[in-house]
Amino acid sequence: MSWAALGRFLLMAAGLALGGLLLRLLGAAPGTAWVDLYIRDQGLLGESLFLLIGAAALAAGLPRQAVAFLGGYAFGTVVGVGLALAAQLLGCAIAFFWASAVGRAWAERRLAGRFGPQLRPIVALLRENPFGATLALRLFPVGNNLALNLLAGMSGIPAVAFLSASLLGYVPQTVVFALLGKGVRVDGAWQLVLSGLLLAISIGLGVWLMRRHRAGRAVGDEASFKGP
Repeated sequence: MSWAALGRFLLMAAGLALGGLLLRLLGAAPGTAWVDLYIRDQGLLGESLFLLIGAAALAAGLPRQAVAFLGGYAFGTVVGVGLALAAQLLGCAIAFFWASAVGRAWAERRLAGRFGPQLRPIVALLRENPFGATLALRLFPVGNNLALNLLAGMSGIPAVAFLSASLLGYVPQTVVFALLGKGVRVDGAWQLVLSGLLLAISIGLGVWLMRRHRAGRAVGDEASFKGP
């Protein structure tokens, strides 16, 4: 894991929180004008719009943390987490099935070509253990959500394993950023503190799962080398 990438992620989280708190004093929060106008206090219509717009934006590459932040801002922690997770899963499924339908041949060419050395290890992890590898990758605070969706779809791994692991892996960061969004709107210091603790736990769990998975692969490779 790149420490520079982790630093950028933490800077993004701090920027959302601090920028939101600052702009709240001026009567606004970052990126929330359309939420205030069309989503908040609009009942089922607002929830449906959030779900559909969020899923479409995620399928097109919007960071999932931004959807979680806006969900917490618009609906509070509990409802915001639920709607953000639904939007994330729907966006994930759209990208996965699109890539599976149209991108398989493209992926095979790239794996055999100059991008192969970068892509093959991730594809191997996903194919070897679709659920476990996906869960570990989702728990990492760094990485491209859309890129993983597309790569998984092009890799031909089972959809149920990938989507269920993605949903489970989405939970920690979704809760973190929904708490940030809720804390910005209601000036809740405890939400901001709790979100930081949950983020640290998520990072630690992701690192532990990936190291455990790699250790298991190393033992398996050694056993195969030695033979029966």
